[in-house]
Amino acid sequence: MTDDRPTRSSAFLLTQIGTAAAERFAGRVAEIGLTPPECGVLGLLRGRPGLSQVELGKVLGMIPSRVVPLVDGLERAGLLERVRDEADRRRNALQLTGAGRKALTSIGRIGRAHDLQITGALTAAQRSTLADLLARIADDLGLTPGVHPGYRTMPGPDGP
Repeated sequence: MTDDRPTRSSAFLLTQIGTAAAERFAGRVAEIGLTPPECGVLGLLRGRPGLSQVELGKVLGMIPSRVVPLVDGLERAGLLERVRDEADRRRNALQLTGAGRKALTSIGRIGRAHDLQITGALTAAQRSTLADLLARIADDLGLTPGVHPGYRTMPGPDGP
């Protein structure tokens, strides 16, 4: 006899919820003309201004050839700029522009609303407990705080 009940595996539920949450977030930020990876880069640069493309790639776990088009797109959109490092003229530091900082304000608003929608079935105390438990799991898995692991496998401009 087979068991037709849906799985209650925590790993499966995390994947199921994570995929749904990622799809919904992508739809929300698309309304302001951004993708989730672009949002992540802008957020990273807010906390670490002046990273080079090479350093950004290392933090994200991306190969340089995949970082370049991501940075190029954000630069074309006027959200960041490459600034020549005065101490090392071979190095370009990535800096947010005023438009990039403004975009981060919108991303923050979208992110807070998104988080509340995804966790709407929980009380404030339960949301806090869930966030603490998920952070503990992420730490145990060695995940970099604030960096989505999908950057490591993100396709380049010509595919995977």
